[in-house]
Amino acid sequence: MPHENSVMHGLMQLLPWAAFDRLVAERGADADARGFSPRSHLVAMLYAQLSGAHSLREIEAGLTSHAARLYHLGATPAARSTLADANRDRDSGVFLALFQQMLRCLARDQRRKLAETTYLIDSTFMALPAHHARWAVFSANACGAKLHVIYDPDEDRPIYAAVSTANVNDITAAKEMPIQPGATYVFDLGYYDYGWWAGFEAKKCRIVTRFKCNTPLTFIAEQKLPEGSELLSDRIGLLPARLTKNRHNPMDKPVREIRLHNQSGKLLRILTNDLEASAQEIADLYLRRWAIELFFRWIKQTLRIRHFIGGSENAVRIQIATALIAFLLLRLAQATQTAVTSPLTFARLVRSNLMHRRPIQDLLRPPQIPNRQPINQLALL
Repeated sequence: MPHENSVMHGLMQLLPWAAFDRLVAERGADADARGFSPRSHLVAMLYAQLSGAHSLREIEAGLTSHAARLYHLGATPAARSTLADANRDRDSGVFLALFQQMLRCLARDQRRKLAETTYLIDSTFMALPAHHARWAVFSANACGAKLHVIYDPDEDRPIYAAVSTANVNDITAAKEMPIQPGATYVFDLGYYDYGWWAGFEAKKCRIVTRFKCNTPLTFIAEQKLPEGSELLSDRIGLLPARLTKNRHNPMDKPVREIRLHNQSGKLLRILTNDLEASAQEIADLYLRRWAIELFFRWIKQTLRIRHFIGGSENAVRIQIATALIAFLLLRLAQATQTAVTSPLTFARLVRSNLMHRRPIQDLLRPPQIPNRQPINQLALL
């Protein structure tokens, strides 16, 4: 039977190892490693995410049982104390930088016109055990971290990610995000900041968001809706010229308000700086926000990011970064085959076959039993 590498080996071949080694050298992340290399560290954390391991003990046992197959990855298993120390002490920026490097490579391969590009901005909260995550105190009885993401729904992947403590306001983290001139950005009420919006306007970006219920709008024109439209109104107006403390509102150009009821019957006031597109197009853009919620649910439930194996800030950042890398690896691997079209089914098949020797393209193939000659019982007597 011809030799076949494991499914894990096939996934690891999709990583830009040269870029990872360069990041390690630039950040000095291989110092004081107790013999546990950055490559072994990354493989261990990806194994944890892809296999669904819930504890350091489970990771140690799983990797030790497959030590021979780790050899072909240039990695070695480690004791749980060594892995815990590495999660606490090794620079988490190496792992997040590797994720960003992978995103840049994908962006070069999948160029689109910015006028046709829509990005979704949002964050998600991840609870942490209060007894050993005091660095992430959110309230009297809760600790947590936030993952801030710009998501491309057409490519079904994030294009930017950052991690903060839960008490960091969404708009504070958003001001550090890169803005692509000419693109469309969709976000919700957590990013209600006229100055930030004006930055999009200056870069000729289209924004789609939602009015706060108490935001007044001075109407200057009302546009006719198509006959039979479920939308309630389409009006153009001006935001308040003055803000608190008599500050000038930088978002002083006309904006548009489109009103509609969502599926639960709630009235939504959609805001956009696009005065030309159809009202239905703007409404549909805002409703696309659901895609980023599905992404957050996917990484929490499928990659088990709800359970953290370390409580230090560095360990949490490393685990979130490797979960995002695992997400990209699964998407890249799924694109190499056509038999499994569902991302969830593909992820489950990878988990079930992670250390089995078979190509990623043949996850649905029944395992092959090697041909063996029948034993002559009489010859043994």
